[in-house]
Formats: sequence, C-alpha cells, structure tokens
Amino acid sequence: MVGRRVGIVGAGMVGATAAYSLVMTGTCHQVILYDIATDVAKGKAIDIGQSACYSLKGTVVEAAEEISGLKNCDIVVITAGVPRRGDMTRADLLMINAGIMKDIVEGIKTYSPNAIILCVSNPLDVMTYVIQKLTGWDRQRVIGMAGALDGARMAYQIQQKVGYGSGQTRAMILGEHGQHMIPYPEISAVGGVPLEQLVTKKDMEHIIARTKEGGAEIVKYLGTSAYYAPGRSVSVMVEAILNDSRIVMPSSVVLEGEYGYQDVAVGVPIVLGAKGVQEVIELALDNEMKKQFSASVDAIRENIEVLHVKGFFD
Repeated sequence: MVGRRVGIVGAGMVGATAAYSLVMTGTCHQVILYDIATDVAKGKAIDIGQSACYSLKGTVVEAAEEISGLKNCDIVVITAGVPRRGDMTRADLLMINAGIMKDIVEGIKTYSPNAIILCVSNPLDVMTYVIQKLTGWDRQRVIGMAGALDGARMAYQIQQKVGYGSGQTRAMILGEHGQHMIPYPEISAVGGVPLEQLVTKKDMEHIIARTKEGGAEIVKYLGTSAYYAPGRSVSVMVEAILNDSRIVMPSSVVLEGEYGYQDVAVGVPIVLGAKGVQEVIELALDNEMKKQFSASVDAIRENIEVLHVKGFFD
C-alpha cells in the first residue's frame, strides 16, 4: 500500500471523480491531480483530501503545479483534452488533442518513466495509439479506458430490462469507443446465466441500441458528458493494476496481429494486472461480428491517417 502513487492529468469532472473514487476505496496511498488550471486542481485536491478522513485508508491527495509533480507514479491517468466546438473540424480536434498528449507524454516519460498510462481522453482509441507511439513503450503499459465504461452502461441497460442482477451483470463490448462500438450480448451474462437465455432477440437489440446511446442520453439531460461512471471505471482499472487482480476487462490496446490487425488501438478483452495488459484475449468472431469489428478498426484508422497526413508523427 505505502508508496503506491497515482497521477491524474486533468482535474475536470472525470479526473476529479476518479480521484474521489480512488480515495473512497483506499486503492492507493497517494493521488496527485495535475491540470493547467492550477487553482482548479488545488481546490479539488483540498476538497477530496478533506473527505479522506472518512475513507478506508486515509489516502493523501495533492495538487501538482507543474507536471514534474507527477514524479515516480505507478499509474498516470490522462483525462485532458478539449471537446469539439463551433466550426472546429475533426482534423482540427485530432491535432489539438494529439498535441496535448505530446506535451503530457513528454512529462510522464521524464518524471514517471516506469508508469502504466491509462488513457481516458477522446477520441479514445486514437489517443491511446498516439500515446503508445509517443512513448515507444511496450503496448502493455498504454491502455485505453473504453470497455470498462461501455460495459458498465450495457450492464445498466441489461439490469433495466431484466429487473434484477445489479452488481452481478457482466457485459462485453468490442471495437471503437464511439459510434462503432460493438455490444456483444451473446457472451454477456447475469449472475453467470447467459443473457440470451434471459431475454428475447428483440430485447437484445434494444439493449444494444440503448448502450450505444448511453453517453448521448446523459448529455441530453445534463448538458455535459458523464463523469460518475467514467470516474468509477478508471478506479476499477487502477485497482486491478495495483492489486494484480488479473481481471478480464475490455480495453483499448494496440494490436500486434490479434484479430488479424496490427498498428491500431481498438477495444478488445484483455487480462488486466500488475504489468498492465497481461494478455490479449482473442475471441472467435462469427462473420457478422468480424464485419462490425472491421468497421470499427477502419473508423479508428481513418482518424489515425488524418494525423499522419497532417505530419503529427513526423
């Protein structure tokens, strides 16, 4: 426990909620918040830190004024980035957020060279790919938080449909963290009971549609994107790494021949443990799933190609 340090880059709602969840669960000894808006990081660190006396382990929460404050972290979570605004093109957004990643990654490589990086920034699969290329690290150490959130959203929709099994539902999501995500109800279960034995085909289609709309639905009501479920999803992944839990979690990772693809980051089931990606689990996909997975990969590669054309990797 002592000395386990988690840095969080970006003290917005997702980063702060992740920090709060880590404190409440007592997952690590220290959480360090860093944001270019220094006062925001300081204020939230104080607020969350004051909650620590009621947490399991009394986790220490601090704010870093410079990225050098993220020194010797075991894990660094990156939530920083900007949303698309006004007349900003997709290429503009990609270049801006990739540029943000470049600055952050340089700091992490300098001050926490042995860390595992957990990417939460969007577009998530592309940013995960960018981080892995910028670090040059083994793909084990660069993971995109995708399926943990999308799977939680699917589990919620399953519970809403069947009316029971909250906390016992395990849902599988493949592919892009975005409109090309692939909910996989055929291998999802409630309390170990296969979902296809609990609901009709029509119900499955409804669950898939509602899962894909999960983020947009929250934006419709709140006027902003979600943060409780993403923050909790981050803390679950951090805990699995620090405790070497070796849980199976769909996550975005750079493929090296699995599923017939390489040099692209996309959501697949992995074994998550002390080394990060302990193993990539290669599922046997039917022709329809292969087609959907290919569409996901193509969408991600299209965005990666935009960065190549713009000279980002030169």
